[in-house]
Amino acid sequence: MKAVVFHGVGDIRLEEVPEPKIQAPTDAIVRITASAICGTDLHMIRGTLPGMAQGTILGHEGVGVIEELGPGVRNFSVGDRVIIPSTIACGNCSYCRAGYTSQCDYANPNGPQAGTAFYGGPKKSGPFDGLQAEKARVPFANFNLVRIPEGIDDEEALLLSDIFPTSWMAAEMAEIGDGDTVAVFGCGPVGQLAIASAKLMGAGRIFAIDCVPDRLAAAQAQGAEVIDFSKEDPVEAIRDLTDGIGVDRAIDAVGVDSIHAHRGPAKPGDEEKAQFEQELRAIAPETNPSGENWVPGDAPSQAIDWAVQALAKAGTLSIIGVYPPSDRFFPLGLAMGKNLTMNAGNCNHRTYIPHLLDLIESGVISPGAILSQHRPFAEVMDAYRSFDRREPHWLKVGLYPEGAAEPTH
Repeated sequence: MKAVVFHGVGDIRLEEVPEPKIQAPTDAIVRITASAICGTDLHMIRGTLPGMAQGTILGHEGVGVIEELGPGVRNFSVGDRVIIPSTIACGNCSYCRAGYTSQCDYANPNGPQAGTAFYGGPKKSGPFDGLQAEKARVPFANFNLVRIPEGIDDEEALLLSDIFPTSWMAAEMAEIGDGDTVAVFGCGPVGQLAIASAKLMGAGRIFAIDCVPDRLAAAQAQGAEVIDFSKEDPVEAIRDLTDGIGVDRAIDAVGVDSIHAHRGPAKPGDEEKAQFEQELRAIAPETNPSGENWVPGDAPSQAIDWAVQALAKAGTLSIIGVYPPSDRFFPLGLAMGKNLTMNAGNCNHRTYIPHLLDLIESGVISPGAILSQHRPFAEVMDAYRSFDRREPHWLKVGLYPEGAAEPTH
């Protein structure tokens, strides 16, 4: 089968690999009908999330059809359409039972202190082969898989694999209530759906901070008040727009990317395709000269710094953007002096999916609209390149294996 395989920092390839097999009684083999490219995939390719094992299949977002089941999976049948949550959970431990499925004690084979288990990640996350493939093995399938109801297409379901639950959890961790004023730092896919989630939770005003024009336009179309940080200081702008008070809640939907100096969207065609690997290695030459196992250490996160400054006293900061375990920067003194609350964490995808499915079925929200590009697997390398460079209209990319039906819209 074909899959996107990691070979080293800046080196990914679409190639033939062996098909996955049942390894445990609660496994399932799912034929992938749609997957996606996530900003977190770029972190692995860039080396800002180090520790990737050569040969790991990338990708942690996917939906598909069950092709094979282990004897321990009693609640699904071959042929069922399913969502594959990005993070992996056993369903039995105390954390899973309490809803903290990203903190499962048993899913990660490296032990309960190894951290979240997820598809297509570094060695410490499993590693588990990812979902940018024609087929995938799903462990603990009896708990991890979620059946897709009739009437919900792959595009809507795909956003439930990762992005929509992540965005919802970001808004929930921000403790948004009726009338709250909210700042969302980063208007990529997570930021866009965090804006939508904040609206559903009753936010009164929402500020969206970014510098990519089409992402700001998408946020504005949702009713957010946009701030282009390449043209004005976002903290000063927020204070001016709130009579000097600041915002009640802030969401960091950027993560480690905000440590880098912003490169801005590149002009299409200004570099040859053969330079793809060099582009990925050279994202932040000042801080990552070798491209190998980069450790940011105490490099400041601009998004967090801005968020803490922009928050009103006694406000809440939600951090859902991905940071490596080695990152140790946080403006603690300022946050403490303002009596801020901070909530952060990897998304408990499996916990949120049923509720969000209900919202989609009832017509409250249609997250699939955020998929701005639909590409066959054969074009995955070009798709990665365009997505990484934030080219216009490359907000979120759906990938479709050969033989899978691509959307007509």
